[in-house]
Amino acid sequence: MKVLLVEDEPGLVSVIVRGLTDAGMEVSVAADGIMGLEMAQAHKFDIILLDIMLPVMNGIQVCKEIRKRDDGIAILMLTALNSTENIVTGLNSGADDYLAKPFKFAELEARIRTLVRRSKAGNAPKNVITVANLEIDTVSKTAKRAGKAISLTATEYHLLEYFAKNQNMVLSRIQILENVWDIDFNMGTNVVDVYVNYLRKKVDTGYDAKLIHTVFGMGYIFKEEVNEASN
Repeated sequence: MKVLLVEDEPGLVSVIVRGLTDAGMEVSVAADGIMGLEMAQAHKFDIILLDIMLPVMNGIQVCKEIRKRDDGIAILMLTALNSTENIVTGLNSGADDYLAKPFKFAELEARIRTLVRRSKAGNAPKNVITVANLEIDTVSKTAKRAGKAISLTATEYHLLEYFAKNQNMVLSRIQILENVWDIDFNMGTNVVDVYVNYLRKKVDTGYDAKLIHTVFGMGYIFKEEVNEASN
């Protein structure tokens, strides 16, 4: 993940750069508004951390200029001016969120990851469903996870698409049968469980974050977060 930090306080810059680098992010720094604007226009970043009180050009002006050219990049305002008026001004200039100083680093990291995930989902083609690092193209009927293509049979694909379109919902085996197979099966059949196992091997194997979870006595749920009560 590439981060542009536009901040003129050396001590805060050092803390943020060290923390984000340790978290696996690539951080570039600009010490004033003009430099930040030039870097934002010259390079591709996933998110911009933008202080409001900056020399040469303030963060509000920088944000407005960035938004004239790029309405998709995530922008998080960092401000010591924690008044409603200043917050509203920052958001109205095009920022996606704000974080008042002083803040805890864990909150900064969480905000960054949430905004980048939301930004990428919003910029994805309408035919693409994104769940964590899984992408499903509903036009080409293909899927990939972490950029790696997943080989699926037609039934496996339809099951995966149904799960993704109903993520975070507990789906009973009957619901899955009716919507994926569109046939009145004998409810004693284990075809759903068999295909879920097929899908798990292809979608979840090798990844720490599992997407397909069993909800005992109820069915299955497809979600990004790991549910300790599920398998």
